[in-house]
Amino acid sequence: MSTARFTLDPAFTIGTVDPRLFGSFVEHLGRCVYTGVFEPDHPSADEAGLRTDVLDLVRELGVTAIRYPGGNFVSGYKWEDSVGPVEDRPRRLDLAWRTTESNRFGLSEYIAFLRKIGPQAEPMMAVNLGTRGVAEAIELQEYANHPSGTALSDLRAEHGDKDPFGIRLWCLGNEMDGPWQTGHKTAEEYGRIAAETARAMRQIDKDVELVACGSSGQGMDTFAAWESTVLQETYDLVDYISLHAYYEEHDGDRDSFLASAVDMESFIENVVATCDHVGARLKSKKKINLSFDEWNVWYMTRTEAQVSALDWPEAPRLLEDVYSVTDAVVFGSLLIALLRHADRVTVACLAQLVNVIAPIMTEPGGPAWRQTTFFPFAQAAKYGRGEVLDVRVDSPTYETARHGTADLLHATAVRAEDGTVTVFAVNRSQTEPLPLEVALSGLDLTSVTEHSVLADADPDARNTLADPERVAPHVTTGTVLEDGTLRTTLEPLSWNVIRLG
Repeated sequence: MSTARFTLDPAFTIGTVDPRLFGSFVEHLGRCVYTGVFEPDHPSADEAGLRTDVLDLVRELGVTAIRYPGGNFVSGYKWEDSVGPVEDRPRRLDLAWRTTESNRFGLSEYIAFLRKIGPQAEPMMAVNLGTRGVAEAIELQEYANHPSGTALSDLRAEHGDKDPFGIRLWCLGNEMDGPWQTGHKTAEEYGRIAAETARAMRQIDKDVELVACGSSGQGMDTFAAWESTVLQETYDLVDYISLHAYYEEHDGDRDSFLASAVDMESFIENVVATCDHVGARLKSKKKINLSFDEWNVWYMTRTEAQVSALDWPEAPRLLEDVYSVTDAVVFGSLLIALLRHADRVTVACLAQLVNVIAPIMTEPGGPAWRQTTFFPFAQAAKYGRGEVLDVRVDSPTYETARHGTADLLHATAVRAEDGTVTVFAVNRSQTEPLPLEVALSGLDLTSVTEHSVLADADPDARNTLADPERVAPHVTTGTVLEDGTLRTTLEPLSWNVIRLG
């Protein structure tokens, strides 16, 4: 096969990675919360009912901002149900997922969960703009953030949380463009309520950071027109607009699946163009950044039948996709796409964190383990900090039914503060190794510290309850840095992390 090539030069950069790029998402859906992060009767549970084995894996994963409580769930959410004595909290029907919500885990428990993860874990709270509105949003903000001396801040203290929660980052609803959303709105309707909510929240705290709902996917009929209309109302009031995208293999077309990031990068670039067009029209110097606050591999075509068959159970097994090596390679490519646009994508949330289309799986009363997708995320969160270098690949290509011509190589590189560089690369070929040469210009690098590979002779290999360590990255040899050029060969269908020092 022909050699793929690119050049790294610190004079040519994309932008600095915001730590929030490595966020995640906890929704009251399936077993994400109950028997996921929260299981009071589990042998590993702490005094708050949090599974310490899951906490350990979440820390290892390296997540930062964690979006909560939804998702579709938030559009029927009454925040008052989730505070105060647990025994007094009401049980409610959740229309989004046809389940029953006990509210045993609520706002205070969510904040406690974040604090136990560590200081890197930041709250990202969504407000209900589906069935509720401005008044409820600012009441939640007052309860959560005001120090003391008002009815709601004093109520928080009465509930056992004297110190405010300090939530800085807020989502103004969720997927309001989607007909499936409880309280679905037109762009004009949503733009107005988002603007009014934003104004009110900024009256309480001018420095809050607000995310307006963008399109639920690039394939929506209203895509781009939705963003344009919403931003016309909210441009000077919000900081971000959201993007959501999920990818799966359709009808055995693995070549197209492996090129999913082609669509993700197109989505990002089209939203950036739309934001900047609105800014130009408004004669504003402000730039709206992107919050890609739901993304993942998700076999969504299986979901509708699962949900429609439910009869209001509590915390059923839902959306528990078991990820293969192929899924992990695509997942890694999606991470590369986010890093390649770090100048404008400054928040991103892997959906979700535990059990529900998640990198971490648990068994009630039993163990927790890493899915194949755990490894690319943990490596990117650890080594993808710093300045993203501008990578323009010269790569062999292949044809896909969904995405046209795609490069076999998908890659980016991040330079850390200490001058070390990490290359993240995917070989999309299912059968052929891919020779790679990287020319280094202006970089004081002399050696390959490590070349880690996630690949397997069986591209459908998975980690399961029965075999939780079947798949893991391995270190490969033969990657060299000589005379200013990195040379290696990428295994077929592989995710690669090459660290240079």
